[in-house]
Amino acid sequence: MKIDDIIIKLANATPNNVCGVARDILSEYGEVTTSKLGNLCLEMKGESDYTVMLDAHIDEIHMVVTSIDSNGFLKVSTCGSIDPRVLAGCEVTVWGAKPLYGVFCTTPPHLSKGDNVATDVEDMAVDIGFDKKDAMMRVKVGDKVTFRQTDVAHLANDLIGSKSLDNRTGVAALIYVADMIKQKGKKLPCNVIFQLSQLEEVGGMGAATGANEKYPDEAVVVDVSFGDYPTISEEKTGKMCGGPMIGVSPLLDETITNNLKKIAEKKDIPYQLEVMSGRSSTNADVIFTRKNGIPSGLVSIPLRNMHTPVEVVSPYDVEDVAKLLFEYVMSKGEEN
Repeated sequence: MKIDDIIIKLANATPNNVCGVARDILSEYGEVTTSKLGNLCLEMKGESDYTVMLDAHIDEIHMVVTSIDSNGFLKVSTCGSIDPRVLAGCEVTVWGAKPLYGVFCTTPPHLSKGDNVATDVEDMAVDIGFDKKDAMMRVKVGDKVTFRQTDVAHLANDLIGSKSLDNRTGVAALIYVADMIKQKGKKLPCNVIFQLSQLEEVGGMGAATGANEKYPDEAVVVDVSFGDYPTISEEKTGKMCGGPMIGVSPLLDETITNNLKKIAEKKDIPYQLEVMSGRSSTNADVIFTRKNGIPSGLVSIPLRNMHTPVEVVSPYDVEDVAKLLFEYVMSKGEEN
């Protein structure tokens, strides 16, 4: 299975069926279970009792309907960090009784006061074309609102653009690791848990409960981080097509971090470092605190336009992340 195919399958899935799509693919490699919070989990048995958890969150940022005004416009609030600057005129899907097309209202420049301050999301409105009576027949308070699903965009140099690549690309990387284990036919030196966790965008509760339940000996989290961009300094971003971004932080296990770097160098896998002074704002922040502690590492995929309708990644980076994790898992036999 090609990494591009996995990414596109996941990117094309709607919020309502992405877990089903991921489950169908993962089921080719073993039994997939679902936790009470909706995490998907695949466990592969190894030759030792040592267990490594690989985690990637499968949820996406979204909004929720908070009220319907007298003209039928929907007022919303965010679930996860959404930049209000990208919302004016933005197309969305309202997941009511049936999916509805909507668009964020925007003030024409002819009528604006000329300021450049973005309007708070709570002060904006979504137009679905109905008056209040008809809107209330189709939408209720609490319904989910997401960026509109569109076809995956293919840019030059094989870059891919789509909504919710944060973190469906991380999920794709984990699936590719499972595929490599199956295709290589090598015996696993340790147990490997593939966890596709929920609720990362609102606090990481899925990863926290999953780590509590499975309690692995260590974990490596896969997420996305900031890809290079003209207005952002290079030291704050990762280079697209530059390989996995290996996290360095006081909260990340130094041994795991160093082993990831050594393996990348040994196997000629390109990599770059992402240095953080504290929290990583990923599931690694919650997994390492479970029970009496789970040593955790972090590998990120460079991504442009984070938390927007068109995030951009390189499939080569996603594949290199998967290769690094595969080699890392297989190296556990040498360590033991």
